[in-house]
Amino acid sequence: MGTINWDDGHVISMKPGDTATCKGTLNAGQLYALFFYNSAGQDSDTTVNVVWSNSNPPVLVTVPGTTQKEGLAALCFVYGDDTSTVSASVLQGQSGGEIEAFIGSVKMPTGPGLINKELPLDGKKYNFTKFTRYYAVPASHWYNLRLESNVNQFISVLFTESKAAVYIVNKIIDPSNVVKYTGTSKDRVTLTESEKQSISGSFQGNGRQLVCINADSIQNSNEATICVQSLANMYATME
Repeated sequence: MGTINWDDGHVISMKPGDTATCKGTLNAGQLYALFFYNSAGQDSDTTVNVVWSNSNPPVLVTVPGTTQKEGLAALCFVYGDDTSTVSASVLQGQSGGEIEAFIGSVKMPTGPGLINKELPLDGKKYNFTKFTRYYAVPASHWYNLRLESNVNQFISVLFTESKAAVYIVNKIIDPSNVVKYTGTSKDRVTLTESEKQSISGSFQGNGRQLVCINADSIQNSNEATICVQSLANMYATME
């Protein structure tokens, strides 16, 4: 049983009895997501208790298990206007309850574990890998985002300061089973689902940073790509 300092949101490993706490470092006006992966290599789910308020009960997050460590990721959103502190705990007595986790946003994580890459907005495909954090600063016009994956339930999250868009490719289960919310965070998240191997959507840049983080195992992530194209360039050629 251990206590983990999670103030920078870095990638951590948790076992039954462990509690990780991010104390006082969530910024007001920013949206965060806790990313959880089952790393036990056993085909049994693990429940993580997320505490964000003394006056509200913990949010229970079920992290799907798998024998090959290729289980679906699970997310829990937290909004900085609701709280500046959040903790995650894996209770004792869970068989195979080993979890890898980090906190994602336009700010986090600032500690080790994730690969930070600038995402070119050139319309070309770029591969995800496990623990990849793509960042970009789109200009003030419209863009198209396209995600492709040939594996089931591939999840990627696009963050701006106070909002997030969750994209689910090859959906196989109800997203409410693997995407959870604390406080008012649900009001700031949009879900887009597809039962096909690709998904796309438009967004408008504003000169501020956006961040895209995938939520899947290394095996699944290696088969997924992201592509962002400026629609302003497309329209310019049509004039």
